[in-house]
Amino acid sequence: MSGEKSEKPTTKRRKENRKEGQVPRTPELGAWSALLLIAMFLPGLIGREIDRLRELTTVAFSSAADADADVALHLLGKGLTHVLFTLVLLGAGIAVISVAGALGQGGFFLATKSIKPKLSKINPLPGFKRMFGPQALWEGAKMLIRSGIVALLVWGAVKTMLPLIGGLVPIPVVLDQFASNAVSMIRNIAVAGVMLGGFDYLVKRHQIGKKTKMSKDEVKQEYKQSEGDPLLKGAIRSRQLAASRNRMMADVPNADVVLVNPTHVAVALAYDPERGAPRVVARGAGVIAAAIRERATEARVPLVRDVPLARALYTSTTVGQEIPTELYAAVAQVLAFVISRRTRGQRGGEHRTPRTSDELPEVLAAGRRRPNPSGAPTAGR
Repeated sequence: MSGEKSEKPTTKRRKENRKEGQVPRTPELGAWSALLLIAMFLPGLIGREIDRLRELTTVAFSSAADADADVALHLLGKGLTHVLFTLVLLGAGIAVISVAGALGQGGFFLATKSIKPKLSKINPLPGFKRMFGPQALWEGAKMLIRSGIVALLVWGAVKTMLPLIGGLVPIPVVLDQFASNAVSMIRNIAVAGVMLGGFDYLVKRHQIGKKTKMSKDEVKQEYKQSEGDPLLKGAIRSRQLAASRNRMMADVPNADVVLVNPTHVAVALAYDPERGAPRVVARGAGVIAAAIRERATEARVPLVRDVPLARALYTSTTVGQEIPTELYAAVAQVLAFVISRRTRGQRGGEHRTPRTSDELPEVLAAGRRRPNPSGAPTAGR
């Protein structure tokens, strides 16, 4: 069915979807990644800064005997610098991870259409559909899965710490073990969150892809809008060909000779020594060839019947192009014959070729020919 949305969105439709905010993206992926970063690097940073602060504390106690305001301010500034360095480093890492996570899910874009006021946004029916639709069910299931994973990981960490509680283990050992288990728990929760966020991204990508599919009629209509209606393009092309044909027919009276085959092909040549080699001013086959012959007869342009030369020129040239260098000698004989009749005041008519040989050099087709080199010899009158 043509109304069934089974086609992938076109490039234009994808751009429109991005403006409407229909891009697969989940903020959880960046958030869990940032938490994983904290869990991985926070212990090392905190340990490093604790050592530094311990050194500062030792220096502060040793300076207490000879208290000085400048020394106290210096130590305070140094301690704050260490704390600020840790916070800035963690904040920069979190920002980079969050931005990278957002850019990795569709790049940077502004949903300009989604912020425009619409009456449909205050319609309660779409809101109820979102609350009780498949998307709401998935959000609820995702929350339950996330809560279950976090509960299991927290219970595992607490269960590991239970044997240490009771006073038999020294407090420093308990604290170290508690800190290690807490960091490990956070790391495991973050890993599970990243995996859940990745799966959520795949689900949203599938939903957005299904939602933005197009029907065959929509694809055809968009193609017409971007590329133009094929019927209209065909009509324009026909008019262009007709205009080109009319210009070509208008140049036939300016030709020096028309080579014919004798009825199927016609090629009109004009020679101007100042422009170089003879050029094709008109060419055609069938009905167009007949029109060229008729126009040439009316303008008293001589027709020369030369089957091999007419065919060779027709296949190797286009209108406005110089004749191939391989045919210079053959065309020169025809032009010499025509010009000699013109000097005697004889114009028009249909004549046999003055050439005595039917053999011609092989020439390439019009689309495969190279432009004539500069300074190439030209056919004389």
